[in-house]
Amino acid sequence: MNVLDLIGRDRALFAEDVARHEQELSEIVRASRFLVIGGAGSIGQAVTREIFKRNPRALHVVDISENNMVELVRDIRSTLGYGNGDFRTFALDAGSREFSALMAAEAGYDYVLNLSALKHVRSEKDPFTLMRLIEVNILNTLSTMTAAREMGTSKYFAVSTDKAANPVNMMGASKRIMEIFLMRESLEIPISTARFANVAFSDGSLLHGFSQRLAKQQPISAPNDVRRYFVTPQESGELCLMSALTGNNREIYFPKLSEALNLTRFSDIAVRYLEARGYTPHECESEDEARGRATELIAARKWPVYFFASDTTGEKDFEEFFTAAETLDMDRFDTLGVIQNEPDFDPAKLDWFLEEISAIRARPTWDKPEIVALFNKMIPDFDHKETGKYLDSRM
Repeated sequence: MNVLDLIGRDRALFAEDVARHEQELSEIVRASRFLVIGGAGSIGQAVTREIFKRNPRALHVVDISENNMVELVRDIRSTLGYGNGDFRTFALDAGSREFSALMAAEAGYDYVLNLSALKHVRSEKDPFTLMRLIEVNILNTLSTMTAAREMGTSKYFAVSTDKAANPVNMMGASKRIMEIFLMRESLEIPISTARFANVAFSDGSLLHGFSQRLAKQQPISAPNDVRRYFVTPQESGELCLMSALTGNNREIYFPKLSEALNLTRFSDIAVRYLEARGYTPHECESEDEARGRATELIAARKWPVYFFASDTTGEKDFEEFFTAAETLDMDRFDTLGVIQNEPDFDPAKLDWFLEEISAIRARPTWDKPEIVALFNKMIPDFDHKETGKYLDSRM
């Protein structure tokens, strides 16, 4: 099953730019020691593969998911083999005492790539998961960046998101706040990042859910009014590697995608996916009908689908990778755009944010409105879209 066919593209996006810079990329990787944080997630695994296949001196991978780490190692050993460098994995939380001990024990890394993130809009539904989102997307970024700087790291890379451009949800806003903190840290250590399109079939994504529903003989549901850009897992790894190794300080890389050619609906991908699996999608009028007729329809090589108009909190009407106020370099690469940032930040505001978050976290429990208000002060034009409905209420 060709992922490009499913997302409506006929060719790999970054292949020519990567090939043009392959000698530079390979020489840097062969000479360097790498730490990949969050390396067992979908993007993290893709980045790890891109580094490993270029034979690094050392590649150490940290992730909180022990099971995903096992699969990462099995996948690499089954396809790429062993290589010559020091390849090790550590099932650790990047914010833990154990992680700090690892940093103290190692000889240092030339490149630290932070791919850890809470990426789902649904993570803002309650103040407790939302606080975890803030910890991972902002606070852990700052702590791992400090560790990288103290060990003399040459470059720090942190993954961002397209949803950080004019954010409408707390996930995107947390990454935008992270980007602002990166501007301050860039005065002490070179930093680059990348804003993404959706990574097709990444863990926990709606498209990954299609595979799970098929394996469990369950109906598929998807919005029919949401159009999104997609990249493949390999393209996500290439985007991060290009930014980490060729990006200048404070630059944000993003994919050049055409609205006319590359936007596609989740419901259209569901149809293509089922047809590629040999099923005819059968559109149902409700979730109840889709659940109730699943056994009958699947036996007849039809698959129950329920398509609906999206009404959940934080859904952006359209996707964008940059804002009108940002300075762009659209000529350096054929398929990659580059945002060039000046170190523009208010140090007092950043310190205030950390103090407020620390004060809130010190309380026995938390309320979401006070956290939203804090984000609104950090990003004055933050247009948070609260509908009171979340994806947990969807099939």
